Amino acid sequence: MNWEKVKLEQKGAVAFITLNRPQEFNALDGQLGEELIQAIEHCRENDAIRAVVITGAGKAFSVGGDLKKASSAIGTPQQSIFFRDVTKSLNRFIMDLRLLPKPVIAAINGAVGGAGFTLALACDLRLAAASARFKQAYTSAGLTPDGAFTYLAGAVLGLGRVSELLLLDPVVSAEQALALGLVHRVVADEELPAAALQLAEQLAAGPTLAFARSKALLNEGLLPELARILELERQTIMQSCLSEDYVEGVRAFFDKRKPEFRGR
Repeated sequence: MNWEKVKLEQKGAVAFITLNRPQEFNALDGQLGEELIQAIEHCRENDAIRAVVITGAGKAFSVGGDLKKASSAIGTPQQSIFFRDVTKSLNRFIMDLRLLPKPVIAAINGAVGGAGFTLALACDLRLAAASARFKQAYTSAGLTPDGAFTYLAGAVLGLGRVSELLLLDPVVSAEQALALGLVHRVVADEELPAAALQLAEQLAAGPTLAFARSKALLNEGLLPELARILELERQTIMQSCLSEDYVEGVRAFFDKRKPEFRGR
C-alpha cells in the first residue's frame, strides 16, 4: 500500500512504514504527516499486523521539518502556517504511535534530526545503522522542539542529557547513541533492514496482548502528560517561528554560515 510520500509494505505479520521523500532526506511536511497517520491507522485496524517498523528511504531516516518549504513563507502572513500544519499532523501521529497496541521499531538509517528525532523517540525500540547521526537541530535554527521532544527525550535520556542536546546541539554518532541508551543496537548499514525484520518478527511471534498492555502501562506511568506537552510544544514552536532568531537561523543554514542570534 503506497501513498505519495509514504510506503507501507507487509512482510508476514510485520508492517514496514517508509518515509519516502529521499530527495528531501524525508523532511516532514503536512502531507507526509497526514499519510503517516493513515499508515499507522491501517496498522491498527489490520489484525494480521502484529509489529511495525518505521524507516526512511534513501540516505536519511528523517532530517525533521522541511525548512526549505518553511523558509519560502518568511516575511509573509503565512510564516507560521507551515509549522501549524506540520505540528498538527505530527502530534496526531506521535499520539497514535504511542497508543498503537503493537510494538513499533525505528530502523534508523543515516541522518536523523528535529521532528525525525522525535519520531524515533516515540517508537518502542530503536535500531541504528552504523552511519546514523543524530542532531536535535531545533535550537540551531532558532526554534523550540515539537512533537513532545523534550518529554520523550527526557523519559529516555534524563534532564542532563536533554539539556546538553538542546543547549549545545551536538552531532551524536550511532555508537554514542548506543552508549547513551538512545538506541538499543547498532548494526552495519547493509544489515539494518534484515535486523529490523528479525526483531519485528520476534516481537510479532510473542505475547502481543501482554506487550500492548505493558505499553499502555508505560504510557500511563512515564508519559501521562503526553497530550498536554504535545500541544504546549506546538504552540511554542509556532511562536518561535515568528522570531528574528528563527529567520536568521534559517537564512544562515541555507547560506552555510554561522548564525548571529540576538535573542529576539
